Amino acid sequence: MMNNALKVLLLVSALPLGASASDGLSPWYAGAGLGINNYEPNCDQKTMLTCGEDDPYAWDVFGGFLFNEHFGVELGYRDLGRAEWIDYSNVLNDVGARGLSLGLVAFFPIAEKWSLSAEAGAMDYLLYNNKQWGSQYYSDSGIAPFVGAGVGYQMTENLKLQAKYRRYENLDDDAFNTLEMESNYWGLELSYRFGESKKAAPAPTPAPVPMVKEEPKDSDMDGVFDEQDQCPATPSNHKVDSKGCTIYKNDVSTYTLGSLRFANNSSVINPNSYADIEKLANYMNQHPGSTVEIGGHASNVGNPDYNLKLSDKRAQATAKVLIEKYGIAASRVSAKGYGITMPVMDGNSAEAHAANRRVEAVVTGSEKVAVLK
Repeated sequence: MMNNALKVLLLVSALPLGASASDGLSPWYAGAGLGINNYEPNCDQKTMLTCGEDDPYAWDVFGGFLFNEHFGVELGYRDLGRAEWIDYSNVLNDVGARGLSLGLVAFFPIAEKWSLSAEAGAMDYLLYNNKQWGSQYYSDSGIAPFVGAGVGYQMTENLKLQAKYRRYENLDDDAFNTLEMESNYWGLELSYRFGESKKAAPAPTPAPVPMVKEEPKDSDMDGVFDEQDQCPATPSNHKVDSKGCTIYKNDVSTYTLGSLRFANNSSVINPNSYADIEKLANYMNQHPGSTVEIGGHASNVGNPDYNLKLSDKRAQATAKVLIEKYGIAASRVSAKGYGITMPVMDGNSAEAHAANRRVEAVVTGSEKVAVLK
Protein backbone atom coordinates (compact mmCIF):
# COMPACT_ATOMS: atom_id res chain seq x y z
CA MET A 1 0.00 0.00 0.00
CA MET A 2 2.86 2.38 0.79
CA ASN A 3 4.28 1.86 -2.70
CA ASN A 4 0.95 2.85 -4.24
CA ALA A 5 0.94 6.11 -2.27
CA LEU A 6 4.46 6.94 -3.46
CA LYS A 7 3.45 6.30 -7.08
CA VAL A 8 0.58 8.78 -6.72
CA LEU A 9 2.97 11.33 -5.21
CA LEU A 10 5.36 10.96 -8.15
CA LEU A 11 2.50 11.51 -10.58
CA VAL A 12 1.52 14.69 -8.76
CA SER A 13 5.13 15.90 -8.76
CA ALA A 14 5.23 15.56 -12.53
CA LEU A 15 2.49 18.16 -13.01
CA PRO A 16 3.53 21.52 -14.49
CA LEU A 17 5.02 23.65 -11.74
CA GLY A 18 3.43 26.80 -13.11
CA ALA A 19 -0.11 25.43 -12.88
CA SER A 20 -1.12 27.83 -10.12
CA ALA A 21 1.78 30.26 -9.96
CA SER A 22 0.48 32.85 -12.37
CA ASP A 23 0.45 35.44 -9.60
CA GLY A 24 4.07 34.75 -8.64
CA LEU A 25 3.32 32.49 -5.64
CA SER A 26 4.58 28.91 -5.87
CA PRO A 27 1.98 26.12 -6.18
CA TRP A 28 3.83 24.27 -3.37
CA TYR A 29 3.10 24.62 0.32
CA ALA A 30 3.92 22.84 3.58
CA GLY A 31 2.54 22.81 7.08
CA ALA A 32 1.82 21.09 10.37
CA GLY A 33 -1.18 20.50 12.59
CA LEU A 34 -2.06 19.67 16.19
CA GLY A 35 -5.37 18.47 17.56
CA ILE A 36 -7.43 15.91 19.48
CA ASN A 37 -8.53 12.54 18.17
CA ASN A 38 -11.28 10.23 19.41
CA TYR A 39 -11.43 6.59 18.38
CA GLU A 40 -14.87 4.98 17.96
CA PRO A 41 -16.03 2.75 19.49
CA ASN A 42 -13.85 3.46 22.48
CA CYS A 43 -13.50 0.75 25.12
CA ASP A 44 -16.65 -1.27 24.27
CA GLN A 45 -15.38 -4.00 21.98
CA LYS A 46 -15.29 -7.67 22.88
CA THR A 47 -11.63 -7.59 23.86
CA MET A 48 -11.96 -4.73 26.34
CA LEU A 49 -12.66 -5.29 30.02
CA THR A 50 -11.72 -1.97 31.65
CA CYS A 51 -11.08 1.42 30.04
CA GLY A 52 -7.82 3.20 30.69
CA GLU A 53 -6.66 6.77 30.25
CA ASP A 54 -6.34 7.70 26.55
CA ASP A 55 -3.67 9.91 25.03
CA PRO A 56 -5.88 11.65 22.43
CA TYR A 57 -3.41 14.24 21.19
CA ALA A 58 -2.82 13.92 17.44
CA TRP A 59 -0.47 15.70 15.05
CA ASP A 60 0.47 15.73 11.42
CA VAL A 61 2.89 17.26 8.94
CA PHE A 62 2.09 17.69 5.27
CA GLY A 63 3.03 19.17 1.92
CA GLY A 64 0.74 20.16 -0.90
CA PHE A 65 0.55 21.19 -4.54
CA LEU A 66 -2.13 23.52 -5.95
CA PHE A 67 -3.42 22.90 -9.46
CA ASN A 68 -5.09 26.32 -9.19
CA GLU A 69 -6.27 28.62 -6.41
CA HIS A 70 -9.21 26.31 -5.58
CA PHE A 71 -7.97 22.73 -6.00
CA GLY A 72 -4.89 20.73 -5.01
CA VAL A 73 -3.43 17.56 -3.54
CA GLU A 74 -1.77 16.90 -0.16
CA LEU A 75 0.66 14.25 1.09
CA GLY A 76 1.22 13.99 4.82
CA TYR A 77 2.18 11.93 7.82
CA ARG A 78 -0.32 11.63 10.67
CA ASP A 79 -0.28 10.30 14.23
CA LEU A 80 -3.83 9.90 15.61
CA GLY A 81 -2.92 9.39 19.28
CA ARG A 82 -3.52 6.35 21.48
CA ALA A 83 -6.29 4.59 23.43
CA GLU A 84 -5.84 2.35 26.51
CA TRP A 85 -7.86 -0.52 27.97
CA ILE A 86 -7.39 -3.76 29.96
CA ASP A 87 -8.51 -6.94 28.24
CA TYR A 88 -10.02 -10.06 29.75
CA SER A 89 -6.53 -11.50 30.32
CA ASN A 90 -5.87 -8.51 32.62
CA VAL A 91 -3.32 -7.20 30.15
CA LEU A 92 -2.96 -3.44 29.45
CA ASN A 93 -3.45 -2.55 25.76
CA ASP A 94 -2.11 0.74 24.32
CA VAL A 95 -3.18 1.11 20.67
CA GLY A 96 -2.49 3.92 18.19
CA ALA A 97 -2.70 4.56 14.45
CA ARG A 98 -0.24 6.49 12.32
CA GLY A 99 0.90 6.58 8.73
CA LEU A 100 1.05 8.36 5.38
CA SER A 101 -2.01 10.13 3.97
CA LEU A 102 -2.82 11.28 0.46
CA GLY A 103 -5.85 13.32 -0.48
CA LEU A 104 -7.44 15.94 -2.64
CA VAL A 105 -8.29 19.37 -1.19
CA ALA A 106 -10.60 22.11 -2.38
CA PHE A 107 -10.84 25.75 -1.22
CA PHE A 108 -13.85 28.08 -1.43
CA PRO A 109 -13.30 31.80 -0.63
CA ILE A 110 -16.12 33.33 1.44
CA ALA A 111 -14.59 36.74 2.32
CA GLU A 112 -11.48 38.79 1.66
CA LYS A 113 -9.25 36.56 3.85
CA TRP A 114 -11.61 33.73 4.83
CA SER A 115 -12.24 30.46 3.04
CA LEU A 116 -13.85 27.05 3.48
CA SER A 117 -12.10 23.81 2.60
CA ALA A 118 -13.06 20.22 1.91
CA GLU A 119 -10.86 17.13 1.52
CA ALA A 120 -11.07 13.44 0.78
CA GLY A 121 -8.39 10.76 0.62
CA ALA A 122 -6.90 7.70 2.21
CA MET A 123 -4.43 6.96 5.02
CA ASP A 124 -1.98 4.08 4.72
CA TYR A 125 -2.14 3.34 8.45
CA LEU A 126 -0.15 1.22 10.87
CA LEU A 127 -2.25 0.07 13.82
CA TYR A 128 0.14 -0.94 16.61
CA ASN A 129 -0.46 -2.20 20.17
CA ASN A 130 2.21 -1.85 22.86
CA LYS A 131 0.82 -4.29 25.42
CA GLN A 132 1.96 -4.19 29.03
CA TRP A 133 4.00 -1.03 28.54
CA GLY A 134 5.82 -2.40 25.52
CA SER A 135 6.58 -5.90 26.81
CA GLN A 136 4.28 -7.32 24.15
CA TYR A 137 3.67 -5.90 20.71
CA TYR A 138 1.60 -6.59 17.64
CA SER A 139 0.53 -4.52 14.65
CA ASP A 140 -1.49 -4.52 11.47
CA SER A 141 -1.77 -2.12 8.54
CA GLY A 142 -4.35 -1.11 5.98
CA ILE A 143 -5.97 1.70 4.03
CA ALA A 144 -8.48 3.92 5.83
CA PRO A 145 -10.51 6.43 3.81
CA PHE A 146 -11.11 9.87 5.31
CA VAL A 147 -13.07 13.02 4.59
CA GLY A 148 -12.69 16.43 6.15
CA ALA A 149 -13.78 20.07 6.22
CA GLY A 150 -12.29 23.27 7.53
CA VAL A 151 -12.34 27.03 7.88
CA GLY A 152 -9.21 28.99 6.95
CA TYR A 153 -7.90 32.51 7.56
CA GLN A 154 -5.15 34.00 5.36
CA MET A 155 -2.89 35.61 7.96
CA THR A 156 -0.35 36.88 5.41
CA GLU A 157 0.32 36.34 1.74
CA ASN A 158 2.09 33.05 2.60
CA LEU A 159 0.68 31.95 5.98
CA LYS A 160 -2.75 30.35 6.43
CA LEU A 161 -4.35 29.12 9.66
CA GLN A 162 -7.12 26.48 9.41
CA ALA A 163 -9.47 24.79 11.84
CA LYS A 164 -9.94 21.18 10.65
CA TYR A 165 -12.29 18.24 11.19
CA ARG A 166 -11.56 14.74 9.74
CA ARG A 167 -13.41 11.47 9.86
CA TYR A 168 -11.42 8.23 9.39
CA GLU A 169 -13.14 4.93 8.58
CA ASN A 170 -12.03 1.27 8.88
CA LEU A 171 -9.02 1.54 11.16
CA ASP A 172 -9.23 -2.26 11.55
CA ASP A 173 -6.99 -4.96 12.97
CA ASP A 174 -7.62 -7.72 10.41
CA ALA A 175 -4.56 -9.78 11.35
CA PHE A 176 -5.77 -10.59 14.90
CA ASN A 177 -9.42 -9.63 14.46
CA THR A 178 -9.46 -7.65 17.68
CA LEU A 179 -10.20 -4.03 16.60
CA GLU A 180 -12.63 -2.33 14.24
CA MET A 181 -12.41 1.45 14.78
CA GLU A 182 -13.32 4.80 13.27
CA SER A 183 -11.85 8.12 14.30
CA ASN A 184 -12.86 11.77 14.68
CA TYR A 185 -10.16 14.47 14.62
CA TRP A 186 -10.40 18.19 15.48
CA GLY A 187 -7.39 20.45 15.24
CA LEU A 188 -5.58 23.51 13.97
CA GLU A 189 -3.19 23.60 11.05
CA LEU A 190 -0.70 26.24 9.96
CA SER A 191 0.57 26.15 6.37
CA TYR A 192 3.14 28.15 4.46
CA ARG A 193 2.93 28.74 0.72
CA PHE A 194 6.25 29.33 -0.98
CA GLY A 195 7.04 32.19 -3.33
CA GLU A 196 6.04 35.82 -3.52
CA SER A 197 3.32 37.47 -5.54
CA LYS A 198 4.35 39.65 -8.39
CA LYS A 199 3.77 43.34 -7.84
CA ALA A 200 2.07 45.05 -10.72
CA ALA A 201 4.39 47.33 -12.62
CA PRO A 202 3.41 50.96 -12.25
CA ALA A 203 1.52 52.32 -15.19
CA PRO A 204 3.76 54.40 -17.43
CA THR A 205 3.37 58.10 -16.94
CA PRO A 206 1.99 59.59 -20.13
CA ALA A 207 4.24 62.08 -21.81
CA PRO A 208 3.08 65.61 -21.14
CA VAL A 209 1.20 67.19 -23.99
CA PRO A 210 3.07 70.29 -25.07
CA MET A 211 1.02 73.39 -24.39
CA VAL A 212 0.75 75.92 -27.17
CA LYS A 213 1.24 79.21 -25.40
CA GLU A 214 -1.01 81.89 -26.78
CA GLU A 215 0.64 85.23 -27.33
CA PRO A 216 -0.76 87.85 -24.93
CA LYS A 217 -2.86 90.61 -26.50
CA ASP A 218 -2.94 94.36 -25.90
CA SER A 219 -6.08 95.44 -27.70
CA ASP A 220 -5.98 99.13 -26.79
CA MET A 221 -2.19 99.39 -27.30
CA ASP A 222 -1.63 100.97 -23.89
CA GLY A 223 1.23 98.66 -22.92
CA VAL A 224 -0.84 96.48 -20.54
CA PHE A 225 -1.96 93.03 -21.72
CA ASP A 226 -5.69 92.38 -21.89
CA GLU A 227 -5.66 89.79 -19.08
CA GLN A 228 -4.38 92.44 -16.62
CA ASP A 229 -6.09 95.46 -18.24
CA GLN A 230 -8.94 96.71 -16.03
CA CYS A 231 -9.64 99.75 -18.25
CA PRO A 232 -10.04 98.53 -21.84
CA ALA A 233 -10.17 100.99 -24.75
CA THR A 234 -7.93 103.55 -23.07
CA PRO A 235 -6.86 106.27 -25.57
CA SER A 236 -3.47 105.37 -26.95
CA ASN A 237 -1.99 108.80 -26.10
CA HIS A 238 -2.83 108.48 -22.38
CA LYS A 239 -0.29 107.36 -19.84
CA VAL A 240 -1.66 104.39 -17.84
CA ASP A 241 -0.92 102.64 -14.55
CA SER A 242 -0.14 98.92 -14.04
CA LYS A 243 -3.86 98.10 -14.40
CA GLY A 244 -4.17 99.85 -17.76
CA CYS A 245 -6.14 102.83 -16.43
CA THR A 246 -5.47 106.48 -17.36
CA ILE A 247 -3.27 108.44 -14.97
CA TYR A 248 -4.81 111.80 -14.05
CA LYS A 249 -3.38 114.99 -12.54
CA ASN A 250 -5.04 118.04 -11.01
CA ASP A 251 -4.81 121.03 -13.35
CA VAL A 252 -5.01 124.33 -11.41
CA SER A 253 -5.44 127.51 -13.44
CA THR A 254 -6.41 131.10 -12.67
CA TYR A 255 -8.62 133.10 -15.03
CA THR A 256 -9.19 136.82 -14.61
CA LEU A 257 -12.30 138.13 -16.25
CA GLY A 258 -11.78 141.91 -16.83
CA SER A 259 -13.33 144.66 -14.75
CA LEU A 260 -16.95 145.68 -14.31
CA ARG A 261 -17.19 149.47 -13.95
CA PHE A 262 -19.61 151.23 -11.57
CA ALA A 263 -20.94 154.79 -11.28
CA ASN A 264 -19.66 156.98 -8.51
CA ASN A 265 -20.99 156.03 -5.06
CA SER A 266 -23.09 153.22 -6.58
CA SER A 267 -23.27 149.40 -6.32
CA VAL A 268 -25.81 149.03 -9.12
CA ILE A 269 -24.56 146.91 -11.97
CA ASN A 270 -24.43 148.63 -15.32
CA PRO A 271 -26.67 146.76 -17.85
CA ASN A 272 -23.72 146.75 -20.24
CA SER A 273 -21.86 144.54 -17.73
CA TYR A 274 -24.32 141.63 -17.90
CA ALA A 275 -22.63 140.34 -21.05
CA ASP A 276 -19.34 140.04 -19.14
CA ILE A 277 -21.04 138.25 -16.21
CA GLU A 278 -22.62 135.80 -18.70
CA LYS A 279 -19.17 135.08 -20.15
CA LEU A 280 -17.97 134.31 -16.61
CA ALA A 281 -20.92 131.96 -16.04
CA ASN A 282 -20.27 130.13 -19.34
CA TYR A 283 -16.61 129.67 -18.46
CA MET A 284 -17.50 128.20 -15.06
CA ASN A 285 -20.06 125.85 -16.62
CA GLN A 286 -17.35 124.56 -18.96
CA HIS A 287 -15.07 124.03 -15.97
CA PRO A 288 -17.26 122.46 -13.29
CA GLY A 289 -14.34 122.13 -10.90
CA SER A 290 -13.66 125.85 -10.85
CA THR A 291 -14.54 128.49 -8.24
CA VAL A 292 -14.67 132.30 -8.47
CA GLU A 293 -13.89 135.11 -6.14
CA ILE A 294 -15.69 138.44 -6.89
CA GLY A 295 -13.52 141.29 -5.67
CA GLY A 296 -15.06 144.76 -5.24
CA HIS A 297 -12.98 148.01 -5.40
CA ALA A 298 -13.55 151.78 -4.90
CA SER A 299 -11.95 155.07 -5.91
CA ASN A 300 -9.86 157.02 -3.46
CA VAL A 301 -12.53 159.66 -2.78
CA GLY A 302 -14.11 160.14 0.62
CA ASN A 303 -13.90 158.02 3.78
CA PRO A 304 -11.84 154.79 3.35
CA ASP A 305 -14.18 152.80 5.65
CA TYR A 306 -17.17 153.86 3.62
CA ASN A 307 -15.32 152.92 0.41
CA LEU A 308 -14.56 149.46 1.87
CA LYS A 309 -18.25 148.84 2.54
CA LEU A 310 -19.17 150.17 -0.89
CA SER A 311 -16.69 147.87 -2.59
CA ASP A 312 -18.14 144.89 -0.70
CA LYS A 313 -21.68 145.83 -1.87
CA ARG A 314 -20.44 145.92 -5.47
CA ALA A 315 -18.91 142.43 -5.07
CA GLN A 316 -22.06 141.01 -3.43
CA ALA A 317 -24.28 142.47 -6.15
CA THR A 318 -22.22 140.85 -8.88
CA ALA A 319 -22.16 137.48 -7.08
CA LYS A 320 -25.95 137.62 -6.71
CA VAL A 321 -26.42 138.05 -10.47
CA LEU A 322 -24.01 135.19 -11.16
CA ILE A 323 -25.88 132.86 -8.81
CA GLU A 324 -29.50 133.85 -9.35
CA LYS A 325 -29.51 134.80 -13.04
CA TYR A 326 -26.96 132.40 -14.45
CA GLY A 327 -27.36 129.46 -12.05
CA ILE A 328 -23.84 129.10 -10.69
CA ALA A 329 -23.87 127.25 -7.36
CA ALA A 330 -23.42 129.54 -4.36
CA SER A 331 -20.78 127.14 -3.00
CA ARG A 332 -18.58 128.03 -5.98
CA VAL A 333 -18.92 131.81 -5.58
CA SER A 334 -17.37 134.11 -2.96
CA ALA A 335 -17.45 137.95 -2.71
CA LYS A 336 -15.11 140.34 -0.93
CA GLY A 337 -14.59 144.12 -0.83
CA TYR A 338 -11.09 145.57 -0.98
CA GLY A 339 -11.93 149.28 -0.78
CA ILE A 340 -9.18 151.56 -2.08
CA THR A 341 -6.35 149.12 -1.32
CA MET A 342 -5.87 147.76 -4.84
CA PRO A 343 -6.12 150.64 -7.37
CA VAL A 344 -5.48 149.94 -11.02
CA MET A 345 -4.60 153.57 -11.70
CA ASP A 346 -2.93 156.01 -9.30
CA GLY A 347 -3.73 159.65 -9.03
CA ASN A 348 -6.63 161.94 -8.20
CA SER A 349 -7.94 162.49 -11.73
CA ALA A 350 -11.46 161.77 -12.96
CA GLU A 351 -9.99 159.07 -15.20
CA ALA A 352 -8.26 157.33 -12.28
CA HIS A 353 -11.38 157.47 -10.15
CA ALA A 354 -13.50 155.93 -12.96
CA ALA A 355 -10.96 153.12 -13.48
CA ASN A 356 -10.84 152.20 -9.79
CA ARG A 357 -14.64 151.97 -9.36
CA ARG A 358 -14.82 148.34 -10.49
CA VAL A 359 -15.42 144.61 -9.77
CA GLU A 360 -12.97 141.92 -10.82
CA ALA A 361 -13.61 138.15 -11.01
CA VAL A 362 -10.74 135.72 -10.39
CA VAL A 363 -11.59 132.15 -11.42
CA THR A 364 -9.52 129.27 -10.03
CA GLY A 365 -9.98 125.92 -11.80
CA SER A 366 -8.96 122.54 -10.31
CA GLU A 367 -9.71 119.68 -12.71
CA LYS A 368 -8.50 116.17 -13.27
CA VAL A 369 -6.90 115.94 -16.65
CA ALA A 370 -5.29 112.94 -18.30
CA VAL A 371 -1.51 112.74 -18.32
CA LEU A 372 -0.45 112.37 -21.93
CA LYS A 373 2.48 110.37 -23.23
